Amino acid sequence: MEAFTRLTGLVAPIDRPNVDTDAIIPKQFLKSIKRSGFGPNLFDEWRYLDKGEPDKDNAGRPLNPDFILNQAPYQGATVLLARANFGCGSSREHAPWAIYDYGFRVVVAPSFADIFYGNSAKNGLLLVTLPTPTIERLFVESRAVVGYRLTVDLAAQTVTTPSGEMFQFDYAAGLKHRMLNGLDDIAITLQQAATIRAYEAKRRLSAPWLFAQT
Repeated sequence: MEAFTRLTGLVAPIDRPNVDTDAIIPKQFLKSIKRSGFGPNLFDEWRYLDKGEPDKDNAGRPLNPDFILNQAPYQGATVLLARANFGCGSSREHAPWAIYDYGFRVVVAPSFADIFYGNSAKNGLLLVTLPTPTIERLFVESRAVVGYRLTVDLAAQTVTTPSGEMFQFDYAAGLKHRMLNGLDDIAITLQQAATIRAYEAKRRLSAPWLFAQT
């Protein structure tokens, strides 16, 4: 997992509350268990004018010109600005995979679904929770200024606007350690590799019948 420390990124505002995981990555794309390859189908039903399928070439599909990610000022955005209860719905881990694979590294919103929040932290996607009035101000500013960027500093737990205004956000210490050091569940387990090997060696001596070759 890639570590996250600090990012200054172009903001794309998705002005819809209760964006669920089926909207983030529709069910027909859940056949793969790889973490990559989902970006082209992020928000598929909103981005395209036709129905998407796993074997369809996205390059030839008609784009919805009204959808924010298809508009020129937001190409290359790495910060997603969202409304309340983002990531609600099912527990599919593919949702943060798709957001990350598209190129977003941060989602800023007033609230997130609990399971989506945990899944995101485990996959390197930083979710920043700010008060609703602050989010409203960011929506107004991001619409008014072309190329609007936010600086997100995880170590300091701050979000800074182009004018220099700074907002503090809370983030659990355990999740922060994961993100700053790029540690997923496997990497965290491997940090205890020596302890695990020592336990297995001791167990092999105390209960050799469990390791008998058949």
